[in-house]
Amino acid sequence: MYFEDIELNHVIDIEPTVIDEQEMLDFAKRYDNIPLHTDEEYCKGTRFGHIIAPGVMAFMAVWANYLKVDLCGEELVAGKSTGMEWHKPVYANDVLYSQAVVSSKTPGKRTGIVELTFTIKNQNGEHVMTNLTEMVVKRKEA
Repeated sequence: MYFEDIELNHVIDIEPTVIDEQEMLDFAKRYDNIPLHTDEEYCKGTRFGHIIAPGVMAFMAVWANYLKVDLCGEELVAGKSTGMEWHKPVYANDVLYSQAVVSSKTPGKRTGIVELTFTIKNQNGEHVMTNLTEMVVKRKEA
């Protein structure tokens, strides 16, 4: 979909994402190997009480389901930026429910920047994460 065809405030519902415990632990051991993400005994003494998912892993699990929507198709040039804010912990076996909203559009000569705001909640309706992602999208007039 070209930049001009993407509507501001368009809402994208994303398929629910289950945080698989083994995938969470494997990711943490490889990319974020700290006790908060890998050591259950350690976590019992923290305010979280259990191992929590690395934030990047939790978002990437949501992102994988967003990609199934394929909003821009072949008109997507590249990603430009992403920013995450974590509000509550994500645990193994949590189910994440997500929506992305086209929150901003900035036209350029040959491409435009489309910003998506992801709101991610767990199975209890608690807001666990917000993500802002910018992507570069082809323009029709280019």
